[in-house]
Amino acid sequence: MPTLPAAPAAPLLFPADPGWDGARKGWDLAVDQHPAAIALPESTADIVAAVGFARRHGLRVAAQGTGHNAAPLGPLGDTVLVKTQRMRHVSIDPAARTARAQAGAVWADVVGPAAGHGLAALAGSSPDVGIVGYTLGGGMGWLGRAYGLSASNVESFEAVTADGRLVRADACTEPDLFWALRGGGGSFAVVTAIELRLFGVTEVYAGLLWWPIEAGGEVLHAWQELTASGLPDEFTTTFRFLRFPDVPDVPEPVRGGAFAVVDAIHLGTPAEGEALLAPLRKLRPVTDTMAMISMPALSHLHMDPEHPVPGVGDGIMLASLPAEAVTRLLGVAGPGTGSPLGVELRHVGGEMKRTRPGNGALAAVNADYALFAASAAPTPQAVSAIGHGVAAVLSVMAPWAAAQTYLNLTETRRDPASFWAPQVYGRLRRIKAAVDPTDLIRANHPIPPARPEQAAPSAQDHAIVQPAG
Repeated sequence: MPTLPAAPAAPLLFPADPGWDGARKGWDLAVDQHPAAIALPESTADIVAAVGFARRHGLRVAAQGTGHNAAPLGPLGDTVLVKTQRMRHVSIDPAARTARAQAGAVWADVVGPAAGHGLAALAGSSPDVGIVGYTLGGGMGWLGRAYGLSASNVESFEAVTADGRLVRADACTEPDLFWALRGGGGSFAVVTAIELRLFGVTEVYAGLLWWPIEAGGEVLHAWQELTASGLPDEFTTTFRFLRFPDVPDVPEPVRGGAFAVVDAIHLGTPAEGEALLAPLRKLRPVTDTMAMISMPALSHLHMDPEHPVPGVGDGIMLASLPAEAVTRLLGVAGPGTGSPLGVELRHVGGEMKRTRPGNGALAAVNADYALFAASAAPTPQAVSAIGHGVAAVLSVMAPWAAAQTYLNLTETRRDPASFWAPQVYGRLRRIKAAVDPTDLIRANHPIPPARPEQAAPSAQDHAIVQPAG
């Protein structure tokens, strides 16, 4: 079991304190967070102290690293917001091919140091996303079709439980908690550190193909046919409608423009990648950046904003994407519709869709595509308008929705049972009741503890997935 360092508890911030307004912000500046207090821990001992303070004063605790996906948290008036952004230490073990990262570390903190040892992490498409939150939700990254979810490649967690204990959760110690944290979200404990597997990848064949948005219909249909053709697991691709606002923060070449863009990443040779991309290149992209690039460069391929912005977005998982679904999507968000939305379709599948013994609560993503729609929303009026537009996209695509949705792409409050198969959700509720019966720890997509008559472990629990090892 980890031992606590002897360190004084970090002070709590309250609404009247200097620095309050800066501290309470999430990544999405359109989300206005008003917690009862904010903790800015610099050590595990500080987190233990914050949890103890909340418990003594009848408050709850919500952990937040970067503040991505904060909207579903809802009102925080009874909650201590534990912002872990000052805890960013990372260590790489090149012999074991693992990385240990504190709770506030983002992917950029791991990707560069790992690359220095010829290793790659299963990072997401944004270098500024927190590793812990991303992994608690599952973690679908650029290398996921080949190597699986981030949650399926965790060696251990260190975490503070609702009763103030610091525990290590791995395949042998606290195995139920270890299972729940791998894709079950943040309802079970405040994670203080995570240990992840790394992989021997130094560069990939990757880049972007760009077209004017007027070509978007033809390109999207061709992309749909490509992804339905049986692509190898080593090849990952997304299609996007990108609509850039006419503001100074946007680079001049794309400012105020609208485009159809395909991202492609291949764990193989350029010749292999070129053969796979041939159907899209026949459509004559105006820009083609495909090349062998390093893993740190891959982190910036998607061009996501690397600083907090106000916006509205939401997503669903799609079980399939037939030609009819493409036509419906084009009708609501394609060229000529006047839509202001950026819309992304990501090809999933591969290893992320395969359930393996030893995987966690999100053992696999039972879907072939992920859909996300979003736009900047700098005013309350824009928040409302964009929200209606996003809802319209999801509604149009609902006939092809997968049975379960996905935590990290869901930025509105949903029925928690919609994220997991019924037997998995039942086990998660029983584990919640065992580790946090009073529901002190809260998450953006909360899991309520099972009622006493439901809380006994069932024989089915261990049939869902056996602990790794």
